[in-house]
Amino acid sequence: MTLEIAPEMLFFLPAARRRESQRVAWDGTSSLGHVIESLGVPLPEVGTLTADGTPVDTSHRPASGAVVRVGPVARPQEVPLDPGQAAPRFLLDVHLGTLARRMRLIGLDTAYHNDMDDPELVVQANEERRVLLTQDRGLLMRRALWFGAYVRSPRPDDQLHDLLERFAPELAPWTRCTACNGTLVPVDKAEIERELAEGTRRSYDAYGRCGDCGRVYWRGAHGDHLQEIVETARATVARARAGAPSSR
Repeated sequence: MTLEIAPEMLFFLPAARRRESQRVAWDGTSSLGHVIESLGVPLPEVGTLTADGTPVDTSHRPASGAVVRVGPVARPQEVPLDPGQAAPRFLLDVHLGTLARRMRLIGLDTAYHNDMDDPELVVQANEERRVLLTQDRGLLMRRALWFGAYVRSPRPDDQLHDLLERFAPELAPWTRCTACNGTLVPVDKAEIERELAEGTRRSYDAYGRCGDCGRVYWRGAHGDHLQEIVETARATVARARAGAPSSR
């Protein structure tokens, strides 16, 4: 069998096999999905599949001499939503704490734990219908996982850009606690004055409080930098929905 793999997916393969077209041994019984994952490509990253030009799915068992084309997921990618849900919910693994905070900043419902193992992550993702984001290919290959996505790049800026291009979700900046993912509500300055440092109390008048953990927020010294992240996120989503090419 010959596999023709889209160029943007080649990084999943071992360095020695990173070529678009390659012969692959097939035992005559394994599914196409098993063959693809044996090369290192998680099935949640696979979009279109054809065998000799005919669309097939990952359970297909091709003929030994078939030419199979493996394409990436379409962008923006649809995520099944619950009734009344405006945007996908996400769950991030232990290595993506900075990305989690940035996702919360732009209003995405983002669960994150720094002490949860792989089976627990899969359980939470399934029970709460959250997209599991990870850089662990083995985690994405777990059969029980309902929906997952691989996070590209080690840099949080690039990770967020790629995520927004892939899902183009509805954004609601400044509405979530970056520490715990709770919802922020406006709070009168008089209610929290005792909790504020003198300089903060003197310099700012608009505040919000997390309804879950009670943390207080205001536009502080880093406000311009955070606003830049928000505006860049909005522009990325707008381009993705319009089908415009990436700016990176």
